[in-house]
Amino acid sequence: MVLLPVMRAFLAKQTFSFAGKQHTLSEAAIDKVMHELNPAMNLGLKAANEKIYNALMYGVSVTEFIDGKKASPTIKLIDWHNIDKNAFHCTEELVVQNAEGTGNRRPDIVCFVNGLPLVVIEAKRPDSNKEGKSTNFAAISQHIRNQKQDEIPHLYAYSQLLLAINGHEGLYATCGTPEKFWAKWKEEHSHLGIAEAEFVRLKKS
Repeated sequence: MVLLPVMRAFLAKQTFSFAGKQHTLSEAAIDKVMHELNPAMNLGLKAANEKIYNALMYGVSVTEFIDGKKASPTIKLIDWHNIDKNAFHCTEELVVQNAEGTGNRRPDIVCFVNGLPLVVIEAKRPDSNKEGKSTNFAAISQHIRNQKQDEIPHLYAYSQLLLAINGHEGLYATCGTPEKFWAKWKEEHSHLGIAEAEFVRLKKS
């Protein structure tokens, strides 16, 4: 689920301080970080998601040897202070093979930061054939289904934000959130934003 070249390129630019000098990461250290980003799905989706969350928030510790001396820097996966130094990508209908290898799911939009799929969006038409029922609830149902063990939980292990949008409103949640706890997305303006509105328009055409 990770855009490996993107993540490795970001890590290759990271430095750590040791003995008064700045050093770049060795290939072995980058490999260690990449290994830590493999979700432990055998422990369940919630535990895997928490592991990725902790890595995002606190970084990943690696061991480096500089002139025979041991250094143990903690490497950040996102540059929180200089947003422009991160890499952002967005895909439409990403094909994800299910856990059993018997079929695929296609989340409408997946947003990546430094190669990590942190946001999953399901977009629906604004008009509903069920009176009084928002189409966003169908999007929420897809999110919940896709997190099941035999579906694509390995994508949701990385997710930090889930969105259901339909051009009129948006609802958001995190991994494992039941339908009744999805919250309404509020913005300063009444629209969802140019990108979301354009995607819904394309879905209708």
